[in-house]
Parts: sequence; structure tokens; C-alpha cells
Amino acid sequence: MPAMPSTVPYGADQTLYLVMDSQGPKGHEFQNPVERPDLDTVISDLMSARFSNPVGIFAFNTLEHWTADITKNVAEEILCRCDIDGAPVPAYLEDFVANSLGGGQARIR
Repeated sequence: MPAMPSTVPYGADQTLYLVMDSQGPKGHEFQNPVERPDLDTVISDLMSARFSNPVGIFAFNTLEHWTADITKNVAEEILCRCDIDGAPVPAYLEDFVANSLGGGQARIR
């Protein structure tokens, strides 16, 4: 079996973002981590429906030795951008936003 390439940056002081995208049939889902280079790309890709079922977003920096679950922060940013635009949360992100914020906060028109 060939080795999987590492998504961990080597020797660089950079923050890496992983979107956990749930895929597969109900009851047999697996979470596929998708790497993104910056937070704006993560949010843009989410708003553009580039993920089938995002379930978590994590940031980590190996040089500074920290990791963080930023799922709630990203959901809040999506909600904020939709509010600024005067638009509802896109249907494909409603579950993600509602689950990340504790339910019921995604605005539907």
C-alpha cells in the first residue's frame, strides 16, 4: 500500500485548516479531511458548495503546537456574511450552521 502524503506543514509557521467532510451511505459514513491553506478559502469553498456534508473544521499549527476546533466560528462567520448580504443561509449549509451553533439559528426564507 502506498504511503499517504502528509497534510502537516513541515518547518513552516503556518496555520493549516482541515474541513471534515462526511461521505458515504447513512450508517457507514466516513469523514474525509480536506486541506485548505487559509480561513477565507474554507469559508468561500463552503459558500460555493464544494463540500457534500461538512461536519467539522479544525485549524492547527505545528510550529506553535496548537490545534483548535473552529467549526462554531466558521458557522458564525457564514451566518454573519449571509446577514450582511441580506440573504438566507444556503440550503446546503443549513444543517451545518444549525448543528454548529446548537440548532435553530440558521435563517431560512
